[in-house]
Amino acid sequence: MSERETHLVELVDEAGQAHGEMTVAAAHQPPGRLHRAFSVVLVAPDGQVLLQRRAAVKTRFPLRWANSCCGHPLPGESLAEAANRRLREELGAGPVELTEVGVHLYQAEDPTTGRVEFEYDHVLRGEFRPGAPLAPDPAEVAELRWVEPAALEADLVADPRSYAPWLGGVVNRLLRPTVPGYPVTPSAGAVSVAAGPDAATVGSGAPSDEVPERSGGR
Repeated sequence: MSERETHLVELVDEAGQAHGEMTVAAAHQPPGRLHRAFSVVLVAPDGQVLLQRRAAVKTRFPLRWANSCCGHPLPGESLAEAANRRLREELGAGPVELTEVGVHLYQAEDPTTGRVEFEYDHVLRGEFRPGAPLAPDPAEVAELRWVEPAALEADLVADPRSYAPWLGGVVNRLLRPTVPGYPVTPSAGAVSVAAGPDAATVGSGAPSDEVPERSGGR
């Protein structure tokens, strides 16, 4: 078990209210425990967004394309602190200015490993400065690329299995914010829900497009 699997995550209810904590490893065992997470999307001045292809050693959805950076805040840790920590660890980037644009609540099972993500996912937009250095950790990231959000949204529909299943909900929140943009704080928490192209939503009433793979993974 990796060291990160022993870290604690914050358990929450469907309104994002904390009610306990659990290790990463335990929270991702079937059927999954709802916990707080974040998804960072780095946006360049021309509007393109940075994607990372997850490393082959990832325990959930390896070698799929995902947003710039994902993770879980430690219990009591601010979203800004946690997100910039992971940006540094995964991409050698940051710190960057972050703005929360909504929350995406979803549940997921990796069809290969059987591990489950059940996340209250804060979607954070980060402004990428031209020329800022990037030094991705090969244990985390296989490759990087910049894409136009509209083209990405279309490809998520055309070829969903190339992407991490939470990415559709993240892109939807980026393009259609559900809360006015505001800097992230330790208590930030929008309550709207959305799902990716192959996600089973929780609380939104929308059906899953593909039941065998229920979105998720970090």
